[in-house]
This record gives sequence, C-alpha cells and structure tokens, in this order.
Amino acid sequence: MNFDVEVKISLKKGMLNPEASTIEKALALLNYEVSNTQTIDIIKFTIDATNEDEAYKEVDEMCQKLLCNPVIHDYEITISEE
Repeated sequence: MNFDVEVKISLKKGMLNPEASTIEKALALLNYEVSNTQTIDIIKFTIDATNEDEAYKEVDEMCQKLLCNPVIHDYEITISEE
C-alpha cells in the first residue's frame, strides 16, 4: 500500500531561531507587529508499506537518522492512505 506522508520539523522550545527573528524584524519594519514567530520545514513524500503502523515506524526512523536532529528539533508525522 502507498501512504502519503507529511513531516513537520521545528526547533524545540528555547532554541534560538535566527530565521524567525529576522522575519519578525522585517515585518516590524513594514509596520506589522507579530510575536512568537516560528519557522517549520515541511517534507512530503509517498512511502510503500504493509500498513499505516509500519509506515509510521519507517518515517520515524527516517526522522531520527536523517530528516532532523532530535536533540534540537521536534517533528510531527502525518500519514494518510494514498
């Protein structure tokens, strides 16, 4: 079976996020006041697996090994049947 996968990766709370800080400063220069800005990376792909649980386990392993750094990143996995 094929499953559509979406992985959202963000920095953990307390980690410095220079990209978000730059966005907040640029928006302030344009007279937009925002706070608590976060940036996230979204990775989408399709995976072939026997069932949704197997797909989740494989994607979690991908996240741990390659897609993010679990020490500084949080990630959220969403899986749906294609």
